[in-house]
Amino acid sequence: MDIITLLSIVVSSALVYSAPLVFTALGGTFSERSGIVNVGLEGIMVMGAFSSVVFNLTFGESIGGSTPWLGLLVGGLTGVIFSLIHALATVNFRADHIISGTVINMLAPSLAIFLTRVLYENHGQTAMIQYGFGKTTIPVLSKIPFIGPIFFTGTSLPAYLSIVVAVIAYIVLFKTTFGLRLRSVGEHPQAADTLGINVYGMRYAGVLISGLLGGIGGAIVAQSISLNFSITTIAGQGFIAMAAMIFGKWNPIGAMGAALFFGLAQSLSVIGSYIPIIQDIPSVWLEIAPYLLTIIVLVLFIGNSEGPAANGTTYVKSK
Repeated sequence: MDIITLLSIVVSSALVYSAPLVFTALGGTFSERSGIVNVGLEGIMVMGAFSSVVFNLTFGESIGGSTPWLGLLVGGLTGVIFSLIHALATVNFRADHIISGTVINMLAPSLAIFLTRVLYENHGQTAMIQYGFGKTTIPVLSKIPFIGPIFFTGTSLPAYLSIVVAVIAYIVLFKTTFGLRLRSVGEHPQAADTLGINVYGMRYAGVLISGLLGGIGGAIVAQSISLNFSITTIAGQGFIAMAAMIFGKWNPIGAMGAALFFGLAQSLSVIGSYIPIIQDIPSVWLEIAPYLLTIIVLVLFIGNSEGPAANGTTYVKSK
């Protein structure tokens, strides 16, 4: 196998597994920049995956090739609706952010499997979808010598969409008035309030955006990797995305880079047999590598990473 073919396999596989992590890590960044810790990203991804597969199976025959893209919107909207629970609990009822997120993570899989059994004749998983995200060759760019065959041939369009969204997220957070206000309520909500910024409204916005992006992340997993929905469709990706967010220092570009790294680690269990250096490593080690890396990253970097000053705190508007 020549070097270009090998790199093409590694890059394309890494992009497939990175895309959902990038979207979800960006969602967590918006939430925590507003001061709300969203541990419930895993549960939000579950609901996004479930709803996108149900939509795909129901309307795929009539819609055709655009079904998975519409499935992303359905997954995102479902994530928004589900994240309202977290926003209501933490902003209005002043619940502990970790407990609220944990409840979401416990509720989502049970609810999704229950609905799956109701909708699909008591089966514990759905059928395989017919219209998923396949690999795409990008015209013109794929003709670039060396780079084209590696990055733009047989690649994942949702992955490149996630990179574009990461750049947009950076601009929104650091170059717009909305981003300044969102970051201000995550750093010093009292001061933001005195300047007339609606702290509750901005925190709701942060959580709902995290729900939108987390739901899209779950929909990508279901429609590009598992191609169905079951209890194991989302298996820790939400927590890995949180690690990417912390590793990236709550910066969209940093979170994207960390998510690409974790996506590569996840893909190695699938493509490891093609890579000479690691092909003799037992597959079980490659399968647990992403989770080990998540723990290592959190141990090494969580003490050195400083999140928003008011992250995880309850704000009570003064009279």
